[in-house]
Amino acid sequence: LLFFSSQTDALADSLSSVGGTLPHFLQEPEDAYIIKNNPIKLRCRATPALQIFFKCNGEWVHQNQHTSQEYMDHNTGLKIREVTINVTRQQVEDFHGPEDYWCLCVAWSHLGTSKSRKATVRIAYLRKNFEQDPQGKEVPIKGMIVLHCRPPEGVPMAEVEWLKNEDLVSSLGDDNIDTRADHNLIINEARLSDSGNYTCLASNVVAKRRSATATVVVFVNGGWSLWIEWSPCSVNCGRGVQKRSRTCTNPAPLNGGAFCEGMSVQKITCNALCPDGKLMHDVKPQSMENSIDVALYSGLAAGVIAVVVLIVAITLYRKSQSEYGVDVIDSSALAGGNPLLLNSSMQPDITLGQTYSSPICFQDSIDKELFDPLPDKVKVQSSFMVSLGVADRAEYHVKAHPETLPANLHPNYSTVEGKMMAMIVPNGFHTLRKTQFKTSAVFGHLGGRLVIPNAGVSLLVPHGAIADDTSWEMYMLTNQEESSAQSEERCEILLGPEVTYGPPGLNLSYPVAMTIAHCAEVSAENWNIKLKRQTKDNKWEEIMSVDDESTSCYCLMDSHSCHLLLDQPGCYALVGEPITDATIKRLRIAVFGSMEASMDYSLRVHCVDDTPHAFQRVVTAETSRGGQLLEEPKMLFFKGNCLSLQVSIQDIPQFLWSIKPFTTCQEFSFTQVWYSNQQPMHCAFSLQRHSASTTQLSCKISVQQVKGHEQILQVYTSVGESEKEPVPFFMQADCTVTSQTGAKAFKIPLSIRQRICTTFDTANAKGKDWQLLAQKLHIQRNLSYFTKQKSPSAVILSLWEARHQDSGDLDSLASALEEIEKIHCKSLPQNPDEKETDFTF
Repeated sequence: LLFFSSQTDALADSLSSVGGTLPHFLQEPEDAYIIKNNPIKLRCRATPALQIFFKCNGEWVHQNQHTSQEYMDHNTGLKIREVTINVTRQQVEDFHGPEDYWCLCVAWSHLGTSKSRKATVRIAYLRKNFEQDPQGKEVPIKGMIVLHCRPPEGVPMAEVEWLKNEDLVSSLGDDNIDTRADHNLIINEARLSDSGNYTCLASNVVAKRRSATATVVVFVNGGWSLWIEWSPCSVNCGRGVQKRSRTCTNPAPLNGGAFCEGMSVQKITCNALCPDGKLMHDVKPQSMENSIDVALYSGLAAGVIAVVVLIVAITLYRKSQSEYGVDVIDSSALAGGNPLLLNSSMQPDITLGQTYSSPICFQDSIDKELFDPLPDKVKVQSSFMVSLGVADRAEYHVKAHPETLPANLHPNYSTVEGKMMAMIVPNGFHTLRKTQFKTSAVFGHLGGRLVIPNAGVSLLVPHGAIADDTSWEMYMLTNQEESSAQSEERCEILLGPEVTYGPPGLNLSYPVAMTIAHCAEVSAENWNIKLKRQTKDNKWEEIMSVDDESTSCYCLMDSHSCHLLLDQPGCYALVGEPITDATIKRLRIAVFGSMEASMDYSLRVHCVDDTPHAFQRVVTAETSRGGQLLEEPKMLFFKGNCLSLQVSIQDIPQFLWSIKPFTTCQEFSFTQVWYSNQQPMHCAFSLQRHSASTTQLSCKISVQQVKGHEQILQVYTSVGESEKEPVPFFMQADCTVTSQTGAKAFKIPLSIRQRICTTFDTANAKGKDWQLLAQKLHIQRNLSYFTKQKSPSAVILSLWEARHQDSGDLDSLASALEEIEKIHCKSLPQNPDEKETDFTF
């Protein structure tokens, strides 16, 4: 090698002294990188050249390591010599010089030598860890996004590209994006479409590296819409409430944007002008009785106010004095404050109408005390009942006539603030602690009303239905078990709750008016609606079809309620048989939510028949598990066309929340929905937040019958510690009076009711009879039922009371009487001596 090196140097020195053309390099060695253990080739081409040799790191490469070839260039006619050598990884690693491993070529010709450029040879690598990973950001819309990236150390230096959701980000054609500044990604004005998962990709000749993914969320803060107009006053007469609302939809918060600050609903008090008393002023006797009535009503009103104030004061006093919070009071305390209730020297006179009943609000605070069984007998120990003198009679009736109790009923009692109320309930019903769908009260000759709160069920006992010297403890309850009233073989479905009223053996002079909310979109062309009653052997018999004539009972269908006139206690159910595929029943759709774990949130969508009773069962279940109503329930039309119901969740902030795979769309079969029979159905969506710092959730839930009606539930809720105020379960107060007795249970004053009955019960030549009254009150079918009644007008007015129990005004009745008077005036006799009627309309 030393000999070859000295000879080569001598040859180069001697040739360099000869004048003429030197070799010209057509190809010089290029910088190269050794990848893994693969050697690289360095190449030189020159002309004219007798020899070409490589020198690396100042030393000649041995001739045996050269590969040489010579060929003719056909274009120039010159001979071209090409030489290559291999450089291995070991050679580069073994070199320890002040600079990188290098090589150059030296070419000889007859005229001298030429040297090529130096080519460096380096071992290529790319480290694994980025010197700076991009960091996730939450940026408001139109804000600037800057993602920093410093790639790993490497030879050669890595080039950087950006990926968004695994797609290459290019600044070409988009002036809003800049990827040229020190490997950073800059988005000048953030758009919603810029939300995504961003990754910095570094690569060189040896490897590619991916940075940690940075999630960019472009959010939109919510803005209020304009206020809608103020609603009408909530009452038609007196002091009420008006409200207006606005929504956080201008814009709606997106991707975790802040909710609107402030109130979504404003309420103000209002005073509605009362009607000028059309019924009281236009229907009056031609005597001084009207002034007496006014004085009587004013006196009674003042007395009632005094009683209420006294009872409130006593209640507050008892609560302050009770060590255990138990309300203990005997009849003497009430007697001392109100001689109308009890006087030790005077027996109560039930005919005076001083019948009092305590409101029973079946809420969780007293659930554990309700419906505990009384083992041996029914006791009536209420101070109110004692004051009425009916406790002994009630106990005596049950003891003396046990055969009047159905086999599936047993007596028990419950305590509500210390007042004992006797109730007759089905076996095992006391185990339903959370929802109490029953009520009871003692009624006398003056009648009254029973109401099951938030169930759409009530019972009106007319004045005079119970004999003067008699009182009955009446009850009403709804069935909580799976119904057997419907017949799936005949495609029948239950349209409302099964309702039982009693006690058995009840003897009434007039039928009671029972109201049951239903879920049918009423249409005679599409529905065959029937009333059924349960027999003693627990079977069901059809007692009438709504469209048929019947003298045993009466059924009047309104859009959302059915009003029944019944004279036999028992269990009743309203069922419907679809006639066409266009038959519709209404569903109520509601979404509830609750935290299930520190990072998990559950959304539950309930689809139930659109009756208060069915929805109350949902509320009870959700209350027990801490559920929060997230949106006001909505109504959906469900057709009897055998198509299913689909529930899907949409617009989940995917960078903040995730959902279990294959659960974004769920389905109820047609049979499940159509034959639900007041039983709740629900599906659940389980969401998981990516970070504990995420405290808000927004999404949409679509509920749609296939090829049919769709409703959208918009969810905006806080899931952190500071939860927003929940949407109320009911728009009305949850706690309502469950029973009213006497005059306060009726809209029509008793004296006016009696005069109307006296006027219309007897037909006359002028045509002013009960049939005309029924016609003007829009009761135009099955009139044969009323002909069997002792007082047709009284029964018609009971039906009017049942239909208008929530409206609270007498306008429709007054208008009907005015129309009748117009007919009457046209037929008035010309004889001035003929006796006038008792009314001036």
